[in-house]
Amino acid sequence: MLGRIAFVFLVVIFASRVSWGQISPPNGNRGPIFGGGGLLAPPPNLLDNAAKEPSATPPARNANDTATPVQPVVPPSTAPDSDRPVTRVSKGTGVLPNDHGQVWREYDISPYTSKVTSTQKPEQALIDWILRETGTEVWFSEPLGILNADKNTLRVYHTPDMQRLIAGVVDRFVASKAETQVLTLRLVTVGNPGWRTKALPILKAVEVQSPGIDAWLTSRENAAYLIGELSKRSDYREHNSPNLVMSNGQSQTIARLRPKSYVRAVRPRDSVLPGFDTEAGTIEEGYSLQISPLFALDGKSADAVIKCHIDQVERLVPVTVDLPPFGGQAQRATIQVPQLVSWRLHERFRWPTDQVLLLSCGIVATPGPDPRGAAALVSALTTNPSRADALLFIECQGKATSPVAAEVPAAAARPGSYRGRY
Repeated sequence: MLGRIAFVFLVVIFASRVSWGQISPPNGNRGPIFGGGGLLAPPPNLLDNAAKEPSATPPARNANDTATPVQPVVPPSTAPDSDRPVTRVSKGTGVLPNDHGQVWREYDISPYTSKVTSTQKPEQALIDWILRETGTEVWFSEPLGILNADKNTLRVYHTPDMQRLIAGVVDRFVASKAETQVLTLRLVTVGNPGWRTKALPILKAVEVQSPGIDAWLTSRENAAYLIGELSKRSDYREHNSPNLVMSNGQSQTIARLRPKSYVRAVRPRDSVLPGFDTEAGTIEEGYSLQISPLFALDGKSADAVIKCHIDQVERLVPVTVDLPPFGGQAQRATIQVPQLVSWRLHERFRWPTDQVLLLSCGIVATPGPDPRGAAALVSALTTNPSRADALLFIECQGKATSPVAAEVPAAAARPGSYRGRY
């Protein structure tokens, strides 16, 4: 009798523990137990805990339902780039900020651009000179600024002080109406810098930012005298036609370049002898000189941005390389590594138009081939490229229609010497 009572007691305890979810079903799924045709609900406190701790797989509603798997949530950091925005973007207020008092101005530049026929985008010269005058950082930092131009209109959004500065630059273009100016530009070289001994007393030094560059101002008469004296030297050479006719503010380039070929690399091949192909390389050797002048409203002074670069191949260093065998025989080939001498100048100058600006680039590679006959042959045999003191004389002759400019011989400007705006 006592045994039966104990057995019943154990069965009741077991049934109660199962009904309250304290014993897991065989499938290991701790959840509601379906038995006796009904749902045995857990106590309220367990429902609360279940709500606070959601399961990854929700339970089925009845015995015949199956649980629907939940798709994993991809964190934003691992989602595909095409499906998620990286940067927060908004429409903003729709109004240009003017915390610094910025104002919108539109400048009519058609009186200038309509007269320039040497380039398809003459308005680009205004943009270039405005950036030279203001600097580029003022357009990409506080305060907000906008600079845009088409063939007829220059649009600017900036502070009143900046607008006044820009108006001064635009006036220099518009007032000239793209009248052509004549500049005498002489690029010469002298083998020995000793010419300075007698010339410095007639030259006035000008401050220069580029290292190794010297600049002076001198009168037209003294410049003519100096060129005459230098031309008597055996190491004197003039490298370009001296006269440029160009629109105010535009750029002109004088270039004298010649290609120099060399064996850059070799590539093995298996078809025919020799068992390799050579790859040729080319270096443009010579000089390129670009000038962009902008004259003042009264024509008494000029600003000019001058860019010059000289590249010279000192020698081609041979290097022997081993190649894969061809036909059972070892192969070797020779490539060439160029040893270059280069020089660069990028400077802005301002000087009175009634004086001559003289620049000395120092002892640099000569811009062109050495024409000195036997001396050039010796230089080539000893693999010593010539060096010289490069001098640049810049003289403003005035407008192309003025009497002074009319005296400049037109034959001095050789066709094909200039290559576009840049």
